[in-house]
Amino acid sequence: MKNIKSYIDEHKDRFLNEIIELLKIPSISADSAYKKDVLQTAEVVKTSLEQAGCDTVEICPTDGYPIVYGEKTIDKNLPTILVYGHYDVQPPDPINLWDSPPFEPVIKKTEKHPDGAIFARGACDDKGQMYMHVKAMELMTRTNQLPCNVKFMIEGEEEVGSANLATFVKNNHEKLKNDVILISDTGMIANDIPSITTGLRGLSYVEVEVTGPNRDLHSGLYGGAVANPINVLTKMIASLHDENNHITIPGFYDTVEELSTEERAQMAKAPFNLENYKKALDIDAVYGEAGYSTNERNAIRPTLDVNGIWGGYTGEGAKTVIASKAYAKISMRLVPNQDWQNITQLFKTHFESIAPQGVTVKVTPHHGGQGYVTPIDSIGYKAASHAYQDTFGKTPIPQRSGGSIPIVALFEQELNSKTILMGFGLDSDAIHSPNEHFGVWNYLKGIETIPLFYKYFTEFSK
Repeated sequence: MKNIKSYIDEHKDRFLNEIIELLKIPSISADSAYKKDVLQTAEVVKTSLEQAGCDTVEICPTDGYPIVYGEKTIDKNLPTILVYGHYDVQPPDPINLWDSPPFEPVIKKTEKHPDGAIFARGACDDKGQMYMHVKAMELMTRTNQLPCNVKFMIEGEEEVGSANLATFVKNNHEKLKNDVILISDTGMIANDIPSITTGLRGLSYVEVEVTGPNRDLHSGLYGGAVANPINVLTKMIASLHDENNHITIPGFYDTVEELSTEERAQMAKAPFNLENYKKALDIDAVYGEAGYSTNERNAIRPTLDVNGIWGGYTGEGAKTVIASKAYAKISMRLVPNQDWQNITQLFKTHFESIAPQGVTVKVTPHHGGQGYVTPIDSIGYKAASHAYQDTFGKTPIPQRSGGSIPIVALFEQELNSKTILMGFGLDSDAIHSPNEHFGVWNYLKGIETIPLFYKYFTEFSK
C-alpha cells in the first residue's frame, strides 16, 4: 500500500483532535445517569463512519443501548472483514485518584510513551483502539486503496456484558456475514515487541448478599450474640482459596485445559522482567496459584477475585452497628473449556452450602462469557503477522491474554468466523483504572498497521 505514512503525517493533528473530542463524552453504560451521553456517542460514531467512507451506516436499536452498523461493499466476490468495537466505557471511580479529570483528555509524556499518551477514560478501552479502525477506513477509501469489503459493528454495552449484542448477532446472520472478524480491544507486550492475542479467558460475574438480623443492631447490645453478616461474608470469601491459592469450589477445575510442557515453554519466551513488574505496581512480591509463573497465572489459569465488598457503616466517624446485610461482587476469569454458566452454578451451589446458621445467602449472576483460542495457522493470523512485520519490522509473538471479550466465542458460534485480535495498548495503560491512557504513537501505529491487514488478508484469500 502506498502513502500510508504520508497520509497519517498529514492528518495526525486531526486524528488526535477527533479522538479527544470523542473521549470527552462520558459514555458510561453501567450508570443510567449517563444515558444521554451514551446515545450521543453512538451518533458521533455513526457520523464518523459516514465520513470515513461507509456507504451504509445505521443505528440499530436494542433493548439496551444501540449498535452502530456500517458497511462498504466494493465487490461481492472479494473477502469481507467485520470490525467489532465498543463505544461505552467503564465508570471512572475513584475520581480522586485521577491526576486529571477522566473526561477532560490531556496528552502527557510517560516512561512507556515518550511521544505522549492521551489520558482519559476510554482512551485505550476501547474508544481509542476502536477509532483506529475508523481512521484506517478513511485512509483506505480516500487514497482508493480499500482492497476488500468491510463491515463495522460498534456496540454500547461491552462494559456491562453485551447482553443485547447476542440477540442482535443471532437475528442478523446475513447482515453480519464475513470472512474474518477484526478486533482491537487487547494489548501487546511492548512498543518494540509486537504481539497478537491468541487466547482470551472467559468470565463469570456474580453478586452475593448475606443477610443476618432484620435490621442493623447496636454492636454493644448484640455483639457476640448474633451472627455478623460482614464477618460471615469475609470468612466465606476467605474459604474460596486454599493455602496454595487453589480455588476450593468443587468441580471448578474439572474442564480446565492443562497446557503441555512444550506450550508453556513457548509462552515463557515472551520477554518478562519480574522486578520491573513489581516496581510498576509498587508491590514487593507477586501472588497467585502455586506451581505457575506470573504470566501463566494471568493468562492460562482460572481465577476468583472480589471486585467490591461493602456493608454496615462506611461514613465519616464511628457508628457502632452490626449490619443487617453484607455484599460482595465477585468475578471468575475462566480458561477455554470452562463453561461460564456451569461455573456460575457451581459457585452458587457451593457458596450457599458454606453459609453458617444465623444468616441467609443470595447469589445473583450478572453476566459472563466463554473463553476463546484462535489458531496461529489461519489466513487471518498470517495476514496480521505480515502487517506487523511491515510496520514494526519484527514478527509478532502469539500471546494469550488474561482479559475477557465474551462475545468472541459467540461470534464463532453464530457467524462461524474466526477473530483476529490486533491490540495496540500496553499493560501499563491502566484500563479500568484511574489515569487510563493510550499512547499517541500506539494510536497512529494502529492506523498504519490495520490497512496492511486488509491488504494481506485479501491477497492470502485468493
